[in-house]
Amino acid sequence: MSTATPDKATTDAIALLIEDHRAVDKLFDAFERAADDDRDAKGTLAQRACEKLSVHAIVEEEILYPAAHEALGGRDVIDVDEAYVEHFLVKTLIARFDTLKPGQRGFDATFKVLTEMVRHHVEEEEKSLFPELRKSGADLGALGKKLAARMEALEQKLEAAGSKMVGDKT
Repeated sequence: MSTATPDKATTDAIALLIEDHRAVDKLFDAFERAADDDRDAKGTLAQRACEKLSVHAIVEEEILYPAAHEALGGRDVIDVDEAYVEHFLVKTLIARFDTLKPGQRGFDATFKVLTEMVRHHVEEEEKSLFPELRKSGADLGALGKKLAARMEALEQKLEAAGSKMVGDKT
């Protein structure tokens, strides 16, 4: 299931995270195009999106946000507290898919709300945080390597567990 690309370890942090944003957005688009009665496709797409979002949220919280705070001298270009709350809400919606199954009332609606929240969050990061971080002079290559290594470790953990993760403290 690994999403690693051959040059992932050399990609700068912003490029890596934007690549992840686009991959999740493609899953959102595919879900929207899936037939209403195609429960298998919707279940698979929702699971993969939840897995990618879980990994993405963990690396942002553990690595990106602290590094951005330091690189930007403590000034928040986006409200990092707001970003953490958005992550909490996304993780709460992801947890709903542990019991909510494709075809059940609320499954599609929950995924739609998840999609809208994530797209809003991505827009804020890409229009505000990422440009400021790029201008800060931070070593985005080194940060990208840290992000890629943590993402790979989390993806391997997912493969071994065979399920999505909502949070991780390892």
